[in-house]
Amino acid sequence: MREADCAEFQKTVSEHLVRNRSILDVMTKLQDAATRINRALAKTVTSCGCLSIEAKKQELPEDASFSQVANYVKSHIEGKLCPNCADVIEMELGNAMFYLAATCCLLDLDLKSVLERENDRINTLGVYSLT
Repeated sequence: MREADCAEFQKTVSEHLVRNRSILDVMTKLQDAATRINRALAKTVTSCGCLSIEAKKQELPEDASFSQVANYVKSHIEGKLCPNCADVIEMELGNAMFYLAATCCLLDLDLKSVLERENDRINTLGVYSLT
C-alpha cells in the first residue's frame, strides 16, 4: 500500500466515524470483525467446500536448522478460495481494517506509522516477533 493510500484510507475512515465514534464501540466492532473473518473462513470449509483443512502435528526433522523450518511447516489448507468466498473474506478483512484504522483515528495514531513499526519489528526480530 502506498503512503498516500494508507493516509487516504485513514482519512476516509475518520470522516465516516459517526455512529461508532466511541472507543468502546470501535473496540467491540473490531472484535466482531475478527469473529466474522473466522466465521467466513469456516464457511469456506463447511458450507462451500472450496477449502478443506487437513491439520495434524507439524513434523520437523531433528537436524533441521531454524532457517529450514519454513520448508517443513504447512498451512493445513487444501484447495483454493472460490470467487464468492474470496469476495466474502475480502469484505470481512476490509471491515476489520476499517475498525483498525478507526482505532488509530480515535487514539490519534497514524496507521501508516503503526504498519511501518510492525514491519520493522518483524524484520528485526524475525519469527521471534510472532510468539
